[in-house]
Amino acid sequence: MRDKLRALVAQLRLHGVAEALDAEIERAEREAIAAPELLWRLLSQEAASRQERSLAYRLSQARLPWRWSLDTFPFDRQPGVSKAQIQTLAGLDFIRRADNVLFIGKPGTGKTGLAMGLLREACLNGYHGRFYNAQVLLDELYASLADRTTTKLLARMSRMRPLLIDELGYLTLKPEQANAFFRLMDQRYNRVSTIITTNLDLPDWYDLFDKKPLVDALLDRLQHHCITIRIDGPSLRSPEPPATSPPRRASKAGSENAAAR
Repeated sequence: MRDKLRALVAQLRLHGVAEALDAEIERAEREAIAAPELLWRLLSQEAASRQERSLAYRLSQARLPWRWSLDTFPFDRQPGVSKAQIQTLAGLDFIRRADNVLFIGKPGTGKTGLAMGLLREACLNGYHGRFYNAQVLLDELYASLADRTTTKLLARMSRMRPLLIDELGYLTLKPEQANAFFRLMDQRYNRVSTIITTNLDLPDWYDLFDKKPLVDALLDRLQHHCITIRIDGPSLRSPEPPATSPPRRASKAGSENAAAR
């Protein structure tokens, strides 16, 4: 009967049940566990296994380049960031409202770490998001023009929730890339959340995209429902200052000898 069970479980691809089957049957025989409880325990193992595999899949699809989380962010070293505000964002209400999040700051201030922490938190809570370096994203959009897959690519990117675009900064853009980026943001507008990190303040986007009407429309959509976080603080890439040890207190005897001298 166990062989038949194993074969049926394998056929149904019940991986969680397969891992727990022998141990749970032996436990049921040893402790005289009733059939409904045995079935409940096996199905609970299956549910947990599916949740774990689903999480692993979402994290792999997010393409996070580093395993950063909000728990490891050094808030004590970055006074330019409000920990309370980031923790509120970690509740992910901004995703449910389809709000955007824009991190603006100099290089090394922690923009990418915070954005990745929010994306990771979204994946842990069942959302299907994706990390993109800005240049890679723009190059992928440009390449899709050659094989006429832009519409399909934009449709896929428009479902990512959230989409993280990192390091939108001093890039050399072709007009076609700027147009494709605007189409992407237009399709995502008011539907799904986008997280962007940039070292350019918003007025500098006019020089980046070099099309005033396009930038006007882009910023209008981006900022309509947007949480803007400006990080004005030190670079986290600078070495931490060495800890200073408190001065040693002289012993009473040593103080008396010093006074005598």
